[in-house]
Amino acid sequence: MSEIVRCGLIQCANPLNDESRPVAEIKEAMYQKHVPLIEQAAAKGVQILCLQEMFNGPYFCPSQDPRWYESAEPIPGPTTDRLAEYAKKHEMVLIVPIYEKAMRGVYYNTAAVIDADGTYLGKYRKQHIPQVAGFWEKFFFRPGDGGYPVFKTRYATIGVYICYDRHFPEGARCLGLNGAEIVFNPSATVAGLSQYLWKIEQPAHAVANGYFVGAINRVGTEPPWDIGKFYGTSYFVNPRGEIVAEGSEDGDEVIVADLDLTMIDTVRSTWQFYRDRRPDAYDEIIDP
Repeated sequence: MSEIVRCGLIQCANPLNDESRPVAEIKEAMYQKHVPLIEQAAAKGVQILCLQEMFNGPYFCPSQDPRWYESAEPIPGPTTDRLAEYAKKHEMVLIVPIYEKAMRGVYYNTAAVIDADGTYLGKYRKQHIPQVAGFWEKFFFRPGDGGYPVFKTRYATIGVYICYDRHFPEGARCLGLNGAEIVFNPSATVAGLSQYLWKIEQPAHAVANGYFVGAINRVGTEPPWDIGKFYGTSYFVNPRGEIVAEGSEDGDEVIVADLDLTMIDTVRSTWQFYRDRRPDAYDEIIDP
């Protein structure tokens, strides 16, 4: 007997590529651009929908401009409250990545999870924070401090891993050990070496851990930073490592896939990675 869950990913470009505009105006423009895409996902029967990394703003980390601290907000807070109404209206789980203000001067790159009745279930804070040219994220974010939680939603048990996290297999395994059936990875990544790795790492996580992955990337370019083109290509991959739905490189769109959760049992009955793993033999990976 199948256990089909219809899932969706939104990829889109920043509609207000004018860094000189007020931060609040830029955030609202990006929010409003997402509303019809959320409605489109609902019309397609999507039950779990994930938005892209810091969905209601540009990817401002090529700068080190403190004005962007203004865009951070509490979780739960104004944006999660607004989107909870859509979750409730459409009986749709929403994964909402935003810039979180935990307290004055303390900020995280975070994704909130809202259940299908509008209930806020919790959040994941990005654990691995890059600091290289074009990605000065340590200027804006503290490393996450909440571990690798999973969220038992109405339709499936899900986990979240954000952008740069995907380069680290340890957290991906933790999500599987914690019971994730679907892991969503909202990202903001540009053409180059990243694009080559995009379709290697996340299918590998899906296979190694026996779960589905939804990988999201934004599209377009964002002046004035111009660090490159966000290449979209958001996709779903199953526990066999097969891509089952994929977006374009440059289109604003909703990517939809029907995920049969019984495949997890089938795959794990064949590849007994959880039975055969040897945590007693892995001391080296916890040495600083």
